[in-house]
Amino acid sequence: MLTWQDILEFAHNGNPTPPRRVEKTPLEWQRELAQDTFYVTRQKGTERPHSSDSCTLFEPGKYACVCCDNLLFDADEKFDSGTGWPSFTQPSSVDSIAYIADTSHGIQRIEAICNVCDAHLGHVFPDGPPPSGLRYCMNAVAMKKCD
Repeated sequence: MLTWQDILEFAHNGNPTPPRRVEKTPLEWQRELAQDTFYVTRQKGTERPHSSDSCTLFEPGKYACVCCDNLLFDADEKFDSGTGWPSFTQPSSVDSIAYIADTSHGIQRIEAICNVCDAHLGHVFPDGPPPSGLRYCMNAVAMKKCD
């Protein structure tokens, strides 16, 4: 189980080796992705809170990166954070997500990106429920549900 200390270590000292890599030009990504998905995943955007019903759906299954199909989360780790974005307590594996220190907007956060294709997913915070205390606050358009 990952802890906040693990996340900080990755963000400041290097991320796990990805299981594979997918690399495309910005133009290739733009041709393949919907406009809102491109904005969030490739331009580090954020969707509006409560803009997806994904926050309130708690069906079994898995969530993968919309850009490269990298498995990110299991629905068993999903919880209602009340933030307006889908939230999870743990990734599906240690190497599925990479972490970057983010000081944009005048605050310190940890950005969560797909470790396979570098898609911006959201941010991770140390205010989640026990036992991990982690809250992966994800953009719904950055993920797709798979069973």
